[in-house]
Amino acid sequence: MTKHWSAPLLVNLLLGIPAVAPIWLLWYLAVNWPLAELGLTVREPTENDGMALWLVIVVTVVALFGLIWWLANRPLRRRTTLAPRTYWLLSVLAPLLPTAVLILIS
Repeated sequence: MTKHWSAPLLVNLLLGIPAVAPIWLLWYLAVNWPLAELGLTVREPTENDGMALWLVIVVTVVALFGLIWWLANRPLRRRTTLAPRTYWLLSVLAPLLPTAVLILIS
């Protein structure tokens, strides 16, 4: 039985490595369409293919990652003594760390 928080942290940190791709895709989609329409960002000048193709790609990649994340965390949640709120907060924030590190070092 996993009683410590280290196993969920490690699993979610490792999931954060492939999570860089869906996070980047979501950011790219947001920057080039809704945020650009609001005037908060500048659209990529070579981006003229429209949003439909990007939506298909982003939805597929994010859904696939979400399924893998869910399948990895569901059995871990049952084996830990962490409170549900604490566990899910850790499981949502830990995969963001590799992306944050990449942003900080670039």
